Amino acid sequence: MSRDLCRLALTVLHPGFEGTSVPDWLRRALGEGLGGVVLFARNAIDAQLVRRLRAENPAAVVAIDEEGGTVTRLEVLSGSSFPGNRALGVADDVDLTERVGRQIGRMLAELDITLNYAPSADVNANPANPVIGVRSFGPAPDLVARHTVAYVNGVQRAGVAACAKHFPGHGDTVTDSHLALPTVHASREVLADRDLPPFQAAIGAGVRSIMTGHVLAPALDPAMPATLSRTVLTELLRGELGFDGMVVTDAIEMRAVAAMFAPGEIAVRALAAGADAVCVGLGTEESLHEIRDAVVAAVRDGVLPEERLAEAAARVLALSSWYDAQAPLREQARADVDPGVGLEAARAALTTTGAAVLERGPLVVEVNTRHSQAVDPATPTGITAALTRRLPNTAMLRLEPDGELPPFDERPVVLVVHDAARHAWVRDVVAKAVAARPDVIVVDTGIPGPPIGAAHIATHGISRVSAQAAAEWLTR
Repeated sequence: MSRDLCRLALTVLHPGFEGTSVPDWLRRALGEGLGGVVLFARNAIDAQLVRRLRAENPAAVVAIDEEGGTVTRLEVLSGSSFPGNRALGVADDVDLTERVGRQIGRMLAELDITLNYAPSADVNANPANPVIGVRSFGPAPDLVARHTVAYVNGVQRAGVAACAKHFPGHGDTVTDSHLALPTVHASREVLADRDLPPFQAAIGAGVRSIMTGHVLAPALDPAMPATLSRTVLTELLRGELGFDGMVVTDAIEMRAVAAMFAPGEIAVRALAAGADAVCVGLGTEESLHEIRDAVVAAVRDGVLPEERLAEAAARVLALSSWYDAQAPLREQARADVDPGVGLEAARAALTTTGAAVLERGPLVVEVNTRHSQAVDPATPTGITAALTRRLPNTAMLRLEPDGELPPFDERPVVLVVHDAARHAWVRDVVAKAVAARPDVIVVDTGIPGPPIGAAHIATHGISRVSAQAAAEWLTR
């Protein structure tokens, strides 16, 4: 195997890994030219871990999903210090969004992380969407576009690369691409008017990276999901929209594409389509070698032009070089501490109906809808903890889909739900609770349904600060 060709193939592969220390196979691969690494909450991320990665390959692109709100890798146990995109869109203050982006960028700069797989530039046009939802700034393209730009500016002016996702838009789907292949049933005109403007705005703002969506948009390509489509990635994204930064795939073990092809073939097809970096969320030594060898074989067999692979590797290295050049911005950002911005944004996003003040500890019933596969299962809603800090005798129970409401005593009752508008069983539970206790308080941490109960609070996302803002309002 040609050493140069092998190095090119490794440069475009960006795996994750299990455990809290850098495994030997990953250390060796980095030394051989592996182009990047993706970090997850399971890695117990700190500056020392990143230093160990960079010791093997200083040019490696170290990436992370740190959207804020529901999707956090650094604050998964406590909940994020920043509300997510939907809350920022509801507040609709682009200066506030840019300040939040800057502080997220600052947090990553402290750890020497190159690339944030954020923001979601998806327009959440379908209220039934199971995976985007509150990760989107909202349902309107102009709203999403201006906040995408603000977030990108915030992160990148802190010296960290941002990544607009999931191109060409994952907002109008009813399927989670972690589980199956979603289809966007929209005309090319609708896609152009609704889904593409936030990506065009991000490109105009100089976003350094764009992530592909594992979505089928038949109006663009009736056969292949965007990640594997030359029509979408090369003709549309590169040609029509003029993006020249690094295109990275969403994780290739997601069932939307993993059900179609083996990992090596997915990587080859994505690279041939126009992707530059292949994200392998669940990387192992065996899978890395399998994918690397498939890429090398594809070049040797004439399936993947070597020039295309070299171009992809060059874009990965260009992102790394851009990051190196931003060291002065990261130094400035580290000194620019804005500790209250997350709570400020969460308070601005709070939507309340009715009136209720808690003067003693309530029974909090967490009506436990399973969040999407993008959300770490350990992420807390935070409402119970926030209320307990203010009212120490707060009690909590979780209600699963087949569970029954407990008999209520004289304590106040707070129901915490997520995306009530999407879940009939959740709405049934809420209706039963309100019938039994008309004074019940409902807190919806997702995209809310119509207000119900004596008081209804919509936080528009899950984060520590969103929970704090709700608890403040309830105990004011």
